[in-house]
Amino acid sequence: MGVPVSQMYTVVSYILGQRLRGNKHYPLVLMLEPLFRCNLSCAGCGKIQYPGHILKRQLSYEECMSAVEECGAPIVSIPGGEPLLHPEMPKIVEGLVERKKYIYLCTNAILLKKKMDEYKPSKYLTFSIHMDGLEEDHDEAVCRDGIYQRAVEAIAIAVKRGYRVTSNTTLFQGANPERTRLFFDEMAKLGVEGMMLSPGYSYSKAPDQESFLPRKETYELFREILFRPKKSWKFNHSPLFLEYLAGTRHFECTPWGNPTYNIFGWQKPCYLLQKGYTKTFKELIETTKWEEYGQKSKNPECANCMVHSGHEATAVDYTFGSLSGFLSTIRGTILGPKITNPKNDNIPALLEAAK
Repeated sequence: MGVPVSQMYTVVSYILGQRLRGNKHYPLVLMLEPLFRCNLSCAGCGKIQYPGHILKRQLSYEECMSAVEECGAPIVSIPGGEPLLHPEMPKIVEGLVERKKYIYLCTNAILLKKKMDEYKPSKYLTFSIHMDGLEEDHDEAVCRDGIYQRAVEAIAIAVKRGYRVTSNTTLFQGANPERTRLFFDEMAKLGVEGMMLSPGYSYSKAPDQESFLPRKETYELFREILFRPKKSWKFNHSPLFLEYLAGTRHFECTPWGNPTYNIFGWQKPCYLLQKGYTKTFKELIETTKWEEYGQKSKNPECANCMVHSGHEATAVDYTFGSLSGFLSTIRGTILGPKITNPKNDNIPALLEAAK
């Protein structure tokens, strides 16, 4: 596991407190999206497709702190767009550190070397670097040459200066399992604290709709990638979520586990689907018809979604909701996730059972 003990303790204490109070719809990670504009135009991204007047808008420091207080989640992920373009981002991060929130500042790292000194190393701050594979694969994914090398240079400098650094990888149709494993080796050599993985989800605004992974292909791909993992690989995930990606177990989505707040308000129901907005977090939780989302709901928009923002929270809740979940997590943490041999052709049965 690539997560510090202090962060694990904070999350465990928070979850147990929520369960003791009988709260079912509690957030684990706030997706705080302060702006949509970016300095890249990735084919798989739907955020930068907004018109110019929307891309110029951004959340203020006060709006960000208000959302954090209102939500109460112990972890704040700051995606975008490119957050380092926000002029108040250092102040926003400082405010979150003062509130003892664990922050994952998501960035493509183009500006990281230039802006790194604006941030103090802290156990609460992690630079989460967008890295979609080895150089050729990553540069193709972000639609610009040279970005991989710039990111690698920034990661090396950040690690040397004592910052927490993770990688964040989205895999699409056609990803090569062996090259992905080699990419993991490279991230381990750079000294990243942990790696985050997610299959690409086909949300409507993304310009490239042909490269997203159906559920069957997701199982196949992640079995190939994760079978017999190397000890040097550290993942910033519950081992049960990795087992879910490879089809070892099934989880339903927990969309309220990672609520999203952006320039429009609280996004219903999740980071990737846009079914309206609410003014308050309380309204989001109480008025969203959660039963209409997730694979079990038969909602076609959710049929192939297996992204971490919807299912990691389910894995974590399962860990603390049952003895079997807790023991499975302990076993997976010590011995590694249990990944089915890629030669085992039980995927049709898995797909049927998950319906």
